[in-house]
Amino acid sequence: MYFCYVDEAGSLDVDTKRLCRDAKEKPYIYVLCGLCVLDFKWSKFSGIIDDRKDQLRTKIKQTRGLDLSLADCELKSSWIRIPKLRRERQFLSNLSPDELTALVNLCYYQIEYAKMTLFAIVVDKRNLLGYMDQDKLHRKAWELLLERVENFMRERHDRHNVIFLRDDVSRQANQNLAEKHAYLLRTQATSGQKLGHVIEMPLFVRSELSNGIQLADFAAYNFYHAFSRKTLDYEHFQRIFPYIYNSANTPSEKLDGLKVFPPESELTPFASEIGRLAGKISEARLKK
Repeated sequence: MYFCYVDEAGSLDVDTKRLCRDAKEKPYIYVLCGLCVLDFKWSKFSGIIDDRKDQLRTKIKQTRGLDLSLADCELKSSWIRIPKLRRERQFLSNLSPDELTALVNLCYYQIEYAKMTLFAIVVDKRNLLGYMDQDKLHRKAWELLLERVENFMRERHDRHNVIFLRDDVSRQANQNLAEKHAYLLRTQATSGQKLGHVIEMPLFVRSELSNGIQLADFAAYNFYHAFSRKTLDYEHFQRIFPYIYNSANTPSEKLDGLKVFPPESELTPFASEIGRLAGKISEARLKK
């Protein structure tokens, strides 16, 4: 069994003109990101992160008198990056810069340690057709993600199935996603692809207790940052993009786990640039 942890970055709001009025960052990008890991590796990578969180909260209790639970130690990209949000979190605000950096590095290392595979759907909302609303956009992004994970399972792990894990946001949001998921399994993808390795329903989990969801949050923002600026210079993005799914049945420079939608977006050439760089890294690894 494979787990696919899913999180997002950016807004589903398709009214880009309204969003652009006061935004400093370009708000036309929406990212849906998935991290796949074999089930028996889950307890190993998650346990490593939890052990470090336990050590840090024990230190905080001894030095600050704050008795924090593991749920209080949730990591979100925005909380770490934005000083104001970081100060509002008791766990993060009581870590030294070195402790926080080391914890974040430990989290990123788990992608390599647990041999995770990365998938990302990057939506350029400027190119969407007029009929597309938030609900249709979310369904399309979810469909594109399922297709890529299905291809990965069929090619590399045909005897396994995959279950998708999502943040437990609200009862209504969970129901909406479950209905989208069930519809796709019943009707197959728009491309006609059968989603034969995908388990019946997503599993909704509390993000504060799921290190997999927290890692997916990190990864989703990294794609958002890279594509909104069209730059590969972001340190954390450089750490994750070599783990994007790349099929052995396609050229090494084609990243099968990365999809820009719609394909006519001006971001598509940038995705190809990422693929060429990933292809060079893959070829270098094979030569070792």
